[in-house]
Amino acid sequence: MITAVDTNVLLDVLGADPTFGPSSAKALRTALHQGQLIACDVVWAEVAGSFASATAVLNALKPLNLEFSALTIEAALEAGLAWKAYRQSGGARTRVVADFLIGAHAIFHADRLLTRDRGFYRSCFKRLKVLDPTTP
Repeated sequence: MITAVDTNVLLDVLGADPTFGPSSAKALRTALHQGQLIACDVVWAEVAGSFASATAVLNALKPLNLEFSALTIEAALEAGLAWKAYRQSGGARTRVVADFLIGAHAIFHADRLLTRDRGFYRSCFKRLKVLDPTTP
């Protein structure tokens, strides 16, 4: 079982978020026990923005056994089409292409996506299995 991990879950754990950190950490452990954890290049870049250096990011992520998984052209095109459909249907401008890249990557490279943003991903990516660490 391959689980793609969203930025919010990683930042919950790495930042020791008092509200979501424990449930996100538990969900990561469970997913790792069930198989492989991956994150796309977009997630790695978003997480890196919370650290002082590349070395610090790598040191923080290493204990999580998270693997880097680059976007493919198929995922990028899927993301662009999903973003276009979202905007044409009146979707809020607060959603950026990065969110769609994360969802499309999970469709093509994982069996599911671990995220606290389940409503967005379930509505924009109907084929994607979404796990929310805050719900049992």
